Amino acid sequence: MQMVYKFIPLSVVRGIQLSQGLSFAMSAVKYIRKVQDFSKSKSMGNRQWLGLDGMVLAIVCAGFITFINGAGQERNQSEEAIVDERNVRRKRMRKIMATIPSAFIIFLLGVVLAFIRRPKVVNDIKFGPSEMEIVKITGHSWKEGFTKGTIPQLPLSVLNSVIAVCKLSSDLFPGREFSATSVSVTVGLMNLVGCWFGAMPCCHGAGGLAGQYKFGGRSGGCVALLGAAKMMLGLVLGTSLVTILHQFPVGILGVLLLFAGIELAMTCRDMNSKQESFVMLICTAVSLVGSSAAVGFVCGMLVHVLLKLRTLCMP
Repeated sequence: MQMVYKFIPLSVVRGIQLSQGLSFAMSAVKYIRKVQDFSKSKSMGNRQWLGLDGMVLAIVCAGFITFINGAGQERNQSEEAIVDERNVRRKRMRKIMATIPSAFIIFLLGVVLAFIRRPKVVNDIKFGPSEMEIVKITGHSWKEGFTKGTIPQLPLSVLNSVIAVCKLSSDLFPGREFSATSVSVTVGLMNLVGCWFGAMPCCHGAGGLAGQYKFGGRSGGCVALLGAAKMMLGLVLGTSLVTILHQFPVGILGVLLLFAGIELAMTCRDMNSKQESFVMLICTAVSLVGSSAAVGFVCGMLVHVLLKLRTLCMP
């Protein structure tokens, strides 16, 4: 995996990141605008403007996050010195706003609205963890899982869950880049252990890392606290937690997904040359239109090789 990580050009990785980020963002806009039927994976009618899951609520939440977090740009030292000289109070206000957990506030608002939308959900809450049992996986299940799950998912998992995560970690945390080997091993261990208990397939995902960074997660302690909170909720509420989340406003969910997708897509801003941008955009276009990161990756690699050959043949 480390060899693959070093072999794939940055422009192709950026194409995958841009396509995934835009895909998240477009899905988010669809969640905000349209009523969703997740069981059938399709949109219903237009979402109402008013109400506890209306478009006005989603727009207000998006405005709140934009006002608190801004575009995520960081000022350099000279700009900070100028601001400090001009207005110390304004600089202090920015620091205070940077510490406000905007995403957590929006999430809590969604939980409160879930109870308001269906107060009887309180009656469905049952304390205590759900029963766990070892899943018996037959030989037929292994074959079906490998041919219909592993092979189709492998290109996207390698690109978005390993390669893109490592590249993104070096962008967000210079000098603290993840090892492709360690990331791929942890993804494998999560699934090898979780599958025996009926867990859904899991990965790290560049979108999740971008979203955590966008909303203030800057250290391993943030992820540890998030994991501990999820485990505690699972042990205390069990599957009754799902009944609460069913009432969570989908428009607010779309807002959170929108900013995570935009943050992931913004990593491509370092493609300064026309050749790099050309490879990245072809990879992105094919991935989005074909809904396949694997096909986009192959096309991006082919274009990258052709451009390199052209440079060698026509110096």
